[in-house]
Amino acid sequence: MEQQTGWTAEYGRALISFVKAGVQTPSYSDQEGAYAALIRDKMEELGFDQAYIDPVGNVVGRVGSGPKVLHFDSHMDTVEVHDGEEWVSPPFGGEIVDGMLYGRGSVDMKSSLSASVFAAALAKREGLLEGKTVYVTGSVCEEYCDGVCLEHFYRDAGIRPDYCIICEPSDNTITLGHTGKVQARIITHGVSAHGSAPEKGVNAVYEMAEIITRVEELNRRLSQTPGGGTVVLSQISSVSASLNAVPSQCEIYLDRRLRLGETVEQVWKELDELIKGKDAHWEKGTLRRTSWTGKELIYEPAHAPWRIGEDHPLTQACVQAYAQTFGREPEGYDFWDFGTNAVVPVSMGIPTIGFGVGEYKLSHMRDECCSVEKIQQACQFYTKLMELL
Repeated sequence: MEQQTGWTAEYGRALISFVKAGVQTPSYSDQEGAYAALIRDKMEELGFDQAYIDPVGNVVGRVGSGPKVLHFDSHMDTVEVHDGEEWVSPPFGGEIVDGMLYGRGSVDMKSSLSASVFAAALAKREGLLEGKTVYVTGSVCEEYCDGVCLEHFYRDAGIRPDYCIICEPSDNTITLGHTGKVQARIITHGVSAHGSAPEKGVNAVYEMAEIITRVEELNRRLSQTPGGGTVVLSQISSVSASLNAVPSQCEIYLDRRLRLGETVEQVWKELDELIKGKDAHWEKGTLRRTSWTGKELIYEPAHAPWRIGEDHPLTQACVQAYAQTFGREPEGYDFWDFGTNAVVPVSMGIPTIGFGVGEYKLSHMRDECCSVEKIQQACQFYTKLMELL
């Protein structure tokens, strides 16, 4: 690996210490306040030109003041831990074992966030930001509401970046896009009756039974179609007057993942077919959350898949930064099979790409851990990319 200008072993150790502090600061979705303060304080310590927490709870740092605007985003929130006693290292210990930093969020995605913070500070210190403004964000509630945090950030900050880098884990591989997602509810309607006289009612659960079979068949067809996505029934519930009554309503929640070539409009037609001939309707799977600052977050989960071209200037800048950081050309690219905050900048027409530290298959898992060496390499890559863009 080539030596990054201005990079020192001491700076690398300081970066890892900050990642450890972040892992030791729990930040479940809608509970990111303490971690946001930790990041803001570190940005100020490192000499950011501006560091603040915005109304929705994102932590925002800025270096430089040029006309070209670059945005590096990582989310602060993590999934919860319910099996901490079964981890080989405490989930909030931030311990390093055999070169791997363990803990919840070490992969998803406090290592990348920390690397981007230290990269921006290094780029400023080394005078690499002429004509550029770099924003680094630690955003809220991504685990539930892909991109909603960035809608708030762009609106409140009054900016539209020229380029966006999503720092989700990719094991330090340039990532060109990710799958799409549509989530929806299907509700069937019945007629309540006493449990002793079910013939006088209409059971909404029975009405749903055939729809569930159709969902399973749809997923089978999709899996057998080249380039087809997936659909899964992820939740089911019913409403009845009591445990002695015929259910008057049943609801299922569907998670439909789209591959390149599939469209959101295609999914709306699939939903129409799923309820055809049944006393049912479908609606978008809108989610509502409240951020740690008390702001309402409304998420509409309907996003097409996206992919940036290999010949795009942003991709080529990443390739150049990779070669200058690692001393070799990238062996290939990745494509995430999950959603990210990229859905917002992509929908705005902002060129967007992914690069982050950590193996994403370890996200949300017991014994989540990330390579210390790769965290430092990611920081150097980000710094070089800031210089080149």
